[in-house]
Amino acid sequence: MRLSSYLPAVFAFTIAAVVSIFSASFAVEQIERTSVQQVTTAMRDKGYDWVTVSANGLQVGLAGTAPDEASRFRALTVANNIVDSARVIDGLEVAAAEKIDAPHFSIEILKNGTGVSLIGLVPAATDRAALMDRILAIKGAGQVSDLLETADFPAPDGWEHAVAYGIRALERLGRAKVSIAADQVTVSAISDSRLHKKQLETDLTSVKPAGLELVLDIAAPRPVITPFTLRFLIDGDGARFDACSAATEQGRARIVAAALAAGVPEPVDCTIGLGVPSPDWPKAAEASIQALAALGAGSVTLSDVDVTLVADENATQADFDAAVGQLEGALPAAFSLTSVLPEKAEQQSAEGKGPPEFTATKGDKGMVKLSGRIRDDRARTVVTSFARARFGIEKVEDSLRSDEALPDGWSPRILAALKALVQLNSGSIVVKPDVVEVKGVSGNPDARADVTRILGDQLGAQGKFKLDIRYDKKLDPVLGLPTPEECVDQINQVLAARKITFAPGSAEIDADARETVDKIAELLRTCDDVQMEIGGYTDSQGREVMNQQLSQARAESVLTALAARRVATANLTAVGFGEERPIATNETEEGREANRRIEFKLIVPEGAETAASDAGTPEGGDGADAAAADAGTGDAPAAEGSGDEDTITGGAGTANEQN
Repeated sequence: MRLSSYLPAVFAFTIAAVVSIFSASFAVEQIERTSVQQVTTAMRDKGYDWVTVSANGLQVGLAGTAPDEASRFRALTVANNIVDSARVIDGLEVAAAEKIDAPHFSIEILKNGTGVSLIGLVPAATDRAALMDRILAIKGAGQVSDLLETADFPAPDGWEHAVAYGIRALERLGRAKVSIAADQVTVSAISDSRLHKKQLETDLTSVKPAGLELVLDIAAPRPVITPFTLRFLIDGDGARFDACSAATEQGRARIVAAALAAGVPEPVDCTIGLGVPSPDWPKAAEASIQALAALGAGSVTLSDVDVTLVADENATQADFDAAVGQLEGALPAAFSLTSVLPEKAEQQSAEGKGPPEFTATKGDKGMVKLSGRIRDDRARTVVTSFARARFGIEKVEDSLRSDEALPDGWSPRILAALKALVQLNSGSIVVKPDVVEVKGVSGNPDARADVTRILGDQLGAQGKFKLDIRYDKKLDPVLGLPTPEECVDQINQVLAARKITFAPGSAEIDADARETVDKIAELLRTCDDVQMEIGGYTDSQGREVMNQQLSQARAESVLTALAARRVATANLTAVGFGEERPIATNETEEGREANRRIEFKLIVPEGAETAASDAGTPEGGDGADAAAADAGTGDAPAAEGSGDEDTITGGAGTANEQN
């Protein structure tokens, strides 16, 4: 057969193949376009704008990043509902989940007379059974209600220490609320008295872990004041209160405003207490203060509803009458007024040596010396027996002399003055015919008011007395403050137990030493008025000048670290002694290690001496020797090439130890 006879058939098949291929391509393209359009429209309708749709033949590809796995699955379902699932190519990804922050863990512990309730959120790893056992072990815990929730997150730093401290605090409290967080514990409670309040505050502060913030809100009940007393005076030392009492904040504000107008410097202390004899007490106190201010000098005393106005002996009769008239018209009806214009007393003793006196002095060790005039042997027995009963048999020295010409009521005045002396840690009393003088130091912030009530009650409405009583917080048994020597010893014991480390040849304190610095800072907060020297020492290796500069820099670095912990540093002095005053040999490594140290030393001002026992007001106590002569300060750069190594140890000796 000839080839030409096949050509039409071949041509026809070729044309048919081309048309078929073209038709198939057109159909596939149409299907791709339609599938992409339909799937894209459906995705947009559902709000899945993050999905990108593409086609490859009959296959439909999905790409994009879903916000979560559920959204990815829903987008895939939308595509499967439009085209066959076998044609869908899943290229969707899921965004990485954001890190979930740990919740704030806290516990509120409520303790009352019937039981303890725990409310809050704790880590899931918390041993709830052990926690309940610790609560149940507290005396008086009663029934314990566990209302805690848990969250599966790790415990934050400090959580275990905070919980342990919160439970220790709960052991010391009656009715209370203890709020525990990882970095802070808040204690709200009611104490039995001011003394109990101070004891609780001292106890809770002393056992607080380093780095934990403690917030105390401990309320004390108002004291019962009897008699309800106010004593205001104006003399050569200015205007002031010996005692001030009020029943309410509003009444206190009214009294304080009258005192400020009369010339009392701020701040004004006025105790709010129970026992007010009349709701008109603020009005009576205000009128009394204003009358004395108009008189210019003297004293006015309110004891319950009895008011006594005593003018200065130099006041004129006209001024006195005007002040008395003013006060009589202003006092509320329930109050009675006694007014006195004293005369100058010039009574002579039997021996003609001026006005008679009785004196008692109390030294800082409790020894009491009685001297001056007493009426007779019987009065001597009464006075010395009373003194020995109050101060101790072995602590009373009798140097009294008889004088039968003494005025009436002499012995009761002496007994009243001795009662006042009991309120002082050290001081003196002087009894004269016209006045009783009390001077000294007390660790009781209310001593002045207490002495005022004692003398006012014992001497009567017209009794005249002068007070010069100073409060010294170092003597306050409630605060329990250490002596200056104890301050230095405690700090050096901390340093001896654990070294303060530095980078080699540098004054930068290592992180490992922070706990030691924290402990020293806690101790210094109870010794904020004690003058101390921070001494830096090195071994003898390296050049002497470089060692001195390095020791100075490190001592100053310790001072700076304490200041950063909010410690008052005005009483601290940094001194670098270099290789001076070695406490061990520099021939061995152990000796050199001992010589590299920081020591705290008590600074005693030049010429300061302990007050004599008969002075009544101690000026200081036995302490360490004064700091050594200045070793030079100056700039202290890092001492390159110094033989000193990277640690400074604390001195183990007391403040008096010679270096």
